[in-house]
Amino acid sequence: MVTKRITDEPAYVLHRYDWSESSLILEVFTRTYGRVALIARGAKKPTSNFRPILLPLQPLHVAFGGDAEIRTLKSAEWQGGHVMPTGDALLSGYYLNELLMRLLARDDPHPALFDAYAATVQLLANQAIDTLQVALRAFELRLLRDIGLLPLLDAQTTTLSALDDDAQYVLLAEAGLREAHDDDRSSLSGFQWRALQLALDGDSPFIETMHACVNNLPALKAQLRSLLHYHCDVKVLKTRQMMMDLQAL
Repeated sequence: MVTKRITDEPAYVLHRYDWSESSLILEVFTRTYGRVALIARGAKKPTSNFRPILLPLQPLHVAFGGDAEIRTLKSAEWQGGHVMPTGDALLSGYYLNELLMRLLARDDPHPALFDAYAATVQLLANQAIDTLQVALRAFELRLLRDIGLLPLLDAQTTTLSALDDDAQYVLLAEAGLREAHDDDRSSLSGFQWRALQLALDGDSPFIETMHACVNNLPALKAQLRSLLHYHCDVKVLKTRQMMMDLQAL
């Protein structure tokens, strides 16, 4: 059997596990092949060229090969461009990685999502605090859209009836988009939801979605959090719990 070798593939390390005394197993998000598992032999040795490179939130080009579920990392090169995020930006980066680990199937390519991830990480590294929450909401929408968990945002899900610009609507995990009730804590207007749908369908969907999120942040954050927790099958994501624990200190 001929072993396929992939070279010069844009990638980010999402997570790493110890494997033997000297090696690591990596969960890597690649542009062309989606999330893949790689073994980095000898990566924990002090003399390994991998040791200073295989870090999260760093742009890499990797080469790997093999036909098993866990393939073998052949080389990795840091592409530069930014340093490691710190503080809240670093925790936000780990949050993105946790979402991808929980929601992306292996070997399922999402090149547009990869580009959105790279753009978000760049903003995190630049410590762009004023745009941090906007970028996170845009990425969450892009992720849910790409993996088929986001309903159309320009119509009510169950009836497919058009949204009224002045009416309020909520996004629910099991019901999709429906008209808001008096006891709903957060909602967006029909005009706001349709603007988000237009942005996701645009020629530059991530940038356009960021612009569409700017005036909707509190209500949108609450609804997307509920949707993500439902599909991740958790009450609270680990990285969010870590943020809350640090804030409590």
